[in-house]
Amino acid sequence: MKHDKIILGIDPGTKTLGYGIIHVKGKEVALLTIGVIELSKYSNHFVKLKKIFERVLVLIDEFHPDELAIEAPFYGRNIQSMLKLGRAQGAAIAAALFRSVPIFEYAPTKIKLAITGNGRASKEQVAGMLQNILNIKEKPECFDATDGLAAAVCHYFQKENPPTRKQCTTWEDFIKKNPDRI
Repeated sequence: MKHDKIILGIDPGTKTLGYGIIHVKGKEVALLTIGVIELSKYSNHFVKLKKIFERVLVLIDEFHPDELAIEAPFYGRNIQSMLKLGRAQGAAIAAALFRSVPIFEYAPTKIKLAITGNGRASKEQVAGMLQNILNIKEKPECFDATDGLAAAVCHYFQKENPPTRKQCTTWEDFIKKNPDRI
């Protein structure tokens, strides 16, 4: 991983989109900003998508992130909500693509696992761990914002400590350790 990098993390939403931006310098990680894009005041879904695109572009133009980490939509019972959430994610991704920012997507459980060690952690637990990791003095007010920040920190952890490949010394060992690849 590049030793001086800015990562924008986004938790997409159609009512509130959360974001956090971190600066990685060597092994040090610092919070640059955290916040939300409030969308509930707009009744038209397509206007919300336009606002997401525009505001994410503003964040990219202001902070010049090297990478975008975004939370993947989770599977829910309400297909209409999932569709709207996927569109919100798409608008944020389109803004990053428009500015040629590389995109990395993480499942909600992967983000929680990276931050707390528990893929089923509560939003409060994630926010508390981020306070400790980034030495944030005041408790963040909005969990959508800390979820966006968590995506950025998760991405940093994944890039800093990539999963190791299973080492094999013989073909027989390879077959034992990788039965799915035969």
